[in-house]
Amino acid sequence: MQFPEHWLREFVNPPLTSAELAHSLTMAGLEVEALQNVAPAFGGVVVAQVLAVDKHPDADKLKLCRVDGGQGETLQIVCGAPNVSAGMKVPCALVGAELPGIKIKAAKVRGVESFGMLCSARELGLSEDHSGLLALPDDAPVGVDIRSYLALDDKLFTLKLTPNRADCLSLKGVAREVGALTGVPVVLPEIREAAVAGDRRREVVLDAPAACPRYCGRVVTGIDAKAPTPGWMRRRLERSGIRSISAVVDVTNYVMLELGQPLHAFDNARLHGAVHVRFPAPGEQLLLLNGQTVEPSADTALIADEKRALAMAGIMGGEESGIGDATAELFLESAFFAPGAVAGKARALGFSSDASYRFERGVDFATTREALERATQLILDICGGHAGPVTEAIDCSHLPKREAVRLRVARAEKILGIRLGGEVAARLLKGLDFSFTREGDTFIVTPPSHRFDIAIEEDLVEELARLHGYDNIPARLPQGLLAILPQNEQSRSIWRLRRLLAARDYQEVVNYSFVEVAWEQDFSANREPVVLANPIASQMGVMRSSLIGGLVANLVNNLNRRTERVRVFETGRCFLRDSQGDQIAGFLQPKRIAALAAGPTAPEQWGLAMRHTDFFDVKADVEALLAPLLARFERLDHPALHPGRSASVVLHGRVVGLIGELHPQWVQKYELGAAPVVFELDLDAVLQQPLPKYREVSRFPAVVRDLALVVDQEQPAQDMLEGLIAAAPVFVREVVLFDVYHGKGVEPNKKSLAFRVVMQDTEKTLSDGEVDAALVVMIEAAAQKFAAKLRS
Repeated sequence: MQFPEHWLREFVNPPLTSAELAHSLTMAGLEVEALQNVAPAFGGVVVAQVLAVDKHPDADKLKLCRVDGGQGETLQIVCGAPNVSAGMKVPCALVGAELPGIKIKAAKVRGVESFGMLCSARELGLSEDHSGLLALPDDAPVGVDIRSYLALDDKLFTLKLTPNRADCLSLKGVAREVGALTGVPVVLPEIREAAVAGDRRREVVLDAPAACPRYCGRVVTGIDAKAPTPGWMRRRLERSGIRSISAVVDVTNYVMLELGQPLHAFDNARLHGAVHVRFPAPGEQLLLLNGQTVEPSADTALIADEKRALAMAGIMGGEESGIGDATAELFLESAFFAPGAVAGKARALGFSSDASYRFERGVDFATTREALERATQLILDICGGHAGPVTEAIDCSHLPKREAVRLRVARAEKILGIRLGGEVAARLLKGLDFSFTREGDTFIVTPPSHRFDIAIEEDLVEELARLHGYDNIPARLPQGLLAILPQNEQSRSIWRLRRLLAARDYQEVVNYSFVEVAWEQDFSANREPVVLANPIASQMGVMRSSLIGGLVANLVNNLNRRTERVRVFETGRCFLRDSQGDQIAGFLQPKRIAALAAGPTAPEQWGLAMRHTDFFDVKADVEALLAPLLARFERLDHPALHPGRSASVVLHGRVVGLIGELHPQWVQKYELGAAPVVFELDLDAVLQQPLPKYREVSRFPAVVRDLALVVDQEQPAQDMLEGLIAAAPVFVREVVLFDVYHGKGVEPNKKSLAFRVVMQDTEKTLSDGEVDAALVVMIEAAAQKFAAKLRS
């Protein structure tokens, strides 16, 4: 929406500068996208009249003009414009005038003195037209400054309106907003009903009342279609981005800009019978004013007479019924077309129009007749003629309903965070011409006919905020009472686990919860995974029940890029069916933490020999992750893991996870080369930790003894370790397994387990007798429970 500032100030003239007015509109939701001058800065140019034109004595294309510039003496000016003629009035730059890029001086042109310059529109910076001099109307007063005469000190406002503010697609709507914002009264042009001369009229029939519930029209006879458009109207149209076409068309465009109501004028002599608003017949075509022949869709309303279609309702008129220079009488249309009946119809045909832009957003259905009277008044003033009676067809049942909306001041204050009060709210609503009834601080508001965007209470709250001023709403930071939350000492955060694994050279990954069906079968032996109804890809059709598949995919991706050392971990949910008997009761979504290590134990370097990661390397990582909890590792058969190099992880008698090398079958299938080692644990179990317990630090030296016990090859070392700890006296601080031996000196079906025993008392130094007695007790316990023998 573009318009000149002077035109707006004829409606409402607040004591604000152009910049202040633009800021006020922007802060009220009517963004001023551009504010620019109508013309560049220049001075010393006046209205002048060419008195005589003679040939230049030394140039065929130049002319010698005598010009009256209103300065008391006739000026001699050399001019090369092809359209210069005696009697015409043109802009004249006097000696000393400064134009864009040039300063006018007295000069000789081909030996003839010239005192000034007659100007084209381009030389004044008004347009790019330089085909000839800028011709001024015959009544232009000689000697008047051209900036004053053409209002070149005006500014152009360009608004970037949101789709809900169609009421501001007119000078009347913008003036109404400015008046509400500033409190300055709005003065609208006086609209008088045209005097009816004669009974020429044309009937109107609404065959599609839902698309057009109100239609007004009148016949105007005896007009002069060739009458020139007044300069003031042409300038306002051009400064609003609309080119001047003819007086009648210019009037309809002028009223559309002024009041927001699109109109159309038909050549009445080309119409036959009554005017109908109807939908098209199958295959019906229409030649539009833009030269495009269209076949309207079945839901596109048409304006038609008894024989043919005349126009697309609310979009564009037809070529065959349009007015021309020979038009002597016209049928003037002013109608309300429902937004839903117009929206998208022009775009579907590949064009747009000012009328469709307004109708599809909503036009004030109460000003339909008012706009018709305004256009009639201007046509009679400019083109002459006689107005017939107004024909109006209306279907009130299809006009937009204006439902009352409740506004609670307390609710508005809570949303906006400011104190308003009922009186301020009432004043703001009155400024918008909203009718309402009031019960205390509760208002029942009926939106006006020009507002299509008021439907709920929040819409009214927004109006109060706009008029109160967003700048006047303080920006307060949210406040809240903060308290230190109690921290459970028996649990730790997931961030701590992540940092711990990162410190052990693992990198975190995030994989999709959607996985391939084959992964579920290979790594979980899951034949009934949770199937997605609408997967994002064909290879991601089920929900994962284990994190191992995603980690193996990460390894494959890295191996394909020649990265052999891979240490990754992930935390996330898995998805399992919750079966109760033969019935599926629902789904479980446990959180887990898993990791995979492949390749060398450390990056290649001179200080360490190259060694591939094995089960015990990752077992150390698991123990560090679970510390200070002591986990048992028990033999495990799992479809994803090597049958002899895997174990379940047990805490407090409950299996909480697994660890092991990947099964050779899957190593071969996924082309992994060497087998990676993986672990997967229930996250809830890992997050638990025991309460810290104080243990006195001894001041006496510790005694260290080693025990080498021979047991059966199948005897789990974990059971042996727990049995020794259970039998040990209280001053035994630590028992650890430090060696496993097979070979010479040990029977073939036996193995030697070497334990280091650390003993320390907090009250005295242990004697040799006490140490030896403790070892005897532990050896006897091992012999009784595990048939262990002391290795000789």
